[in-house]
Amino acid sequence: MAAALELFSTRDAEDVSIDDVASAAGASRALVYHYFGGKQELYVAALTSAAEQLESRLRPQNGGRPLDELASGLKRYFDFVEEHAAGFAALLRGGPANRTGEVGEIVDGVRRRLFRLIQKQMGVEEPSPVLRTTLRSWIASVETAGLDWLEHRDIERPMLERMLVEHMVALLGVAATHDRDVAALMERLG
Repeated sequence: MAAALELFSTRDAEDVSIDDVASAAGASRALVYHYFGGKQELYVAALTSAAEQLESRLRPQNGGRPLDELASGLKRYFDFVEEHAAGFAALLRGGPANRTGEVGEIVDGVRRRLFRLIQKQMGVEEPSPVLRTTLRSWIASVETAGLDWLEHRDIERPMLERMLVEHMVALLGVAATHDRDVAALMERLG
């Protein structure tokens, strides 16, 4: 699995063969086929493993203020993005099967769990439609910022991470003008 993750993180999935994975792992081609069946199954297993690694990194670490935890989580998120650059980009841009089926479920599952982590950290039991839309929009912005950063790297990561925290605050500020529950949340976060 480690060899597959490394290869999928450095090359497009379409350019990685079972032979490449077997060679990198020091295993036989037959053994890889025995455990994974084929390249799609191996790719899905590698993505599942990567998603689990990402999610474990995003869990709150210090029990601090929600915005401090958000900033800390963004640093760990971008550490992951940097370590798995090609795989991250391929996954969010399409990759095999164009993000449908199992691959799409993995991506959407990560987004749902990230949403719940943020919601829990903010102390929100059931988000209003306005808050739900705001948080999901922010998650999409973080993904887009990650892809842009990987492509251009013309902004320093610490600045990008600060901008994304400020982006969350700005989005919540706008949402607060439309929803009393978000306004109350902003007071608690302040």
